[in-house]
Amino acid sequence: MLPLNLPLYSFRFKEKDGKRLVFDRLRKKYVMLTPEEWVRQNVIEFLVNEKGFPAARIGNEISLRQNGLIRRCDSVVYDTFGMPLLIAEYKAPAVEITQSVFDQIARYVWELKVEYLLVSNGMKHFCCHLDYESMQMSYLREIPVYKDICCID
Repeated sequence: MLPLNLPLYSFRFKEKDGKRLVFDRLRKKYVMLTPEEWVRQNVIEFLVNEKGFPAARIGNEISLRQNGLIRRCDSVVYDTFGMPLLIAEYKAPAVEITQSVFDQIARYVWELKVEYLLVSNGMKHFCCHLDYESMQMSYLREIPVYKDICCID
């Protein structure tokens, strides 16, 4: 897999039926290693190891209900009360994150009422804070540390 704009992390891999799999420590199973999955696994490690996000408060491939519809989120980070705090969406490294891609993702994130949105293709990472009082989305200079965005036990 391509090197990403993230620190190097170690992963467990295996082959099955001619396909390469990577172990997802959050789902506790091997999953197909696609370019998007490679980004997911690396971003999760970054959040846990560099930004102090508790692995137990992150879920991959999470379904959330929005206006009677089920939305699948690539990753969801929960606060100390078990409420969604941040939604992360991943693209393959070859996919450019344009404003239209970002706007599409942001549209349903507004409906889910999370405070933060993270979008990454492994090369570029965008993190935003959503302010519901002013209905403004502000881009952050970097991905915040967990304790700075969440109540700590």
